[in-house]
Amino acid sequence: MCTAVTYKTDCFYFGRTLDNDFSYNEQVTVTPRNFSFVFRNGKVIEQHYAIIGMAYVVDGYPLYYDAVNEKGLCMAGLNFVGNAHYFQPADNKDNIAQFEFIPWVLSQCESVKRAKELLARINITGEVFSEDLPASQLHWIIADKEQAITVESVKDGLKIYDNLAGVLTNNPPFDMQIFNLNNYMGLSALPPRNTFAPDIKLDVYSRGMGAIGLPGDLSSQSRFVRAAFTKLNSVSETDEKSSVGQFFHILGSVEQTRGCCTLENGKYEITVYTSCCNADKGIYYYTTYNNRRITAVDMHRTNLNSSELITYPLVDEEKMNYVL
Repeated sequence: MCTAVTYKTDCFYFGRTLDNDFSYNEQVTVTPRNFSFVFRNGKVIEQHYAIIGMAYVVDGYPLYYDAVNEKGLCMAGLNFVGNAHYFQPADNKDNIAQFEFIPWVLSQCESVKRAKELLARINITGEVFSEDLPASQLHWIIADKEQAITVESVKDGLKIYDNLAGVLTNNPPFDMQIFNLNNYMGLSALPPRNTFAPDIKLDVYSRGMGAIGLPGDLSSQSRFVRAAFTKLNSVSETDEKSSVGQFFHILGSVEQTRGCCTLENGKYEITVYTSCCNADKGIYYYTTYNNRRITAVDMHRTNLNSSELITYPLVDEEKMNYVL
């Protein structure tokens, strides 16, 4: 399971956790402007916006988990098992396989507004990348500094929701996640007042009591509430180090620790990596479960006019700073 959030100070930031019991050896991947995207519907895009993000690269193709393009448009796909539904190719539509959806949008769109125009013509199909890689059941968050939307392909068709919270997790569908926030409208970062029974003396006996009732389990619905509360109440300085550090603290509120989520196969789900991208500057930051030191890749320090993918294996070894 996973969590994605947006955050804005002087710059706009976007990122996510990827929670799983294994890794595909994903890498930070830059797709330069002249890499040729060949889509299954026959369309070829030879020149496009440059993209940076986390991807599993197979046969020279970037299967992006999350990414941002050079114009500052961001996108991530999160598990939506049991609710995602893809369709057969349709006439008079842009038929895009689910694994092509992120490149299709980020290669062509500079904003959420432009992405909405493409979405009006899109039909997401269940075509697989290969026999070894079945279609992932996903839904997506698309965001820029002005707005965010959630996109879900379900049996009723393609649903597009304005995402005012700037948060996405997994199930249930997004409209139900937002409705569930009504149950937590009384939460506050401030100390609580006694509205339970004015005639009974009730005391604020500890700091942090305003958030009593904030769910702490690892379910996707609870993570949505917790991430939204943490993000929407977050305060930080506006410089780059403070903003990036605060972003990782926000996602730290929902990270998964080995041993706390046991799967049916006896393995454990962990936060494989956490990402934070400065969408304005094209800098992709990340940590991994085994390396909490923040690592950065700046897309503008690469050759963005190349035609070949540029990849950076994850730094996944903890480095201790011994002072003695």
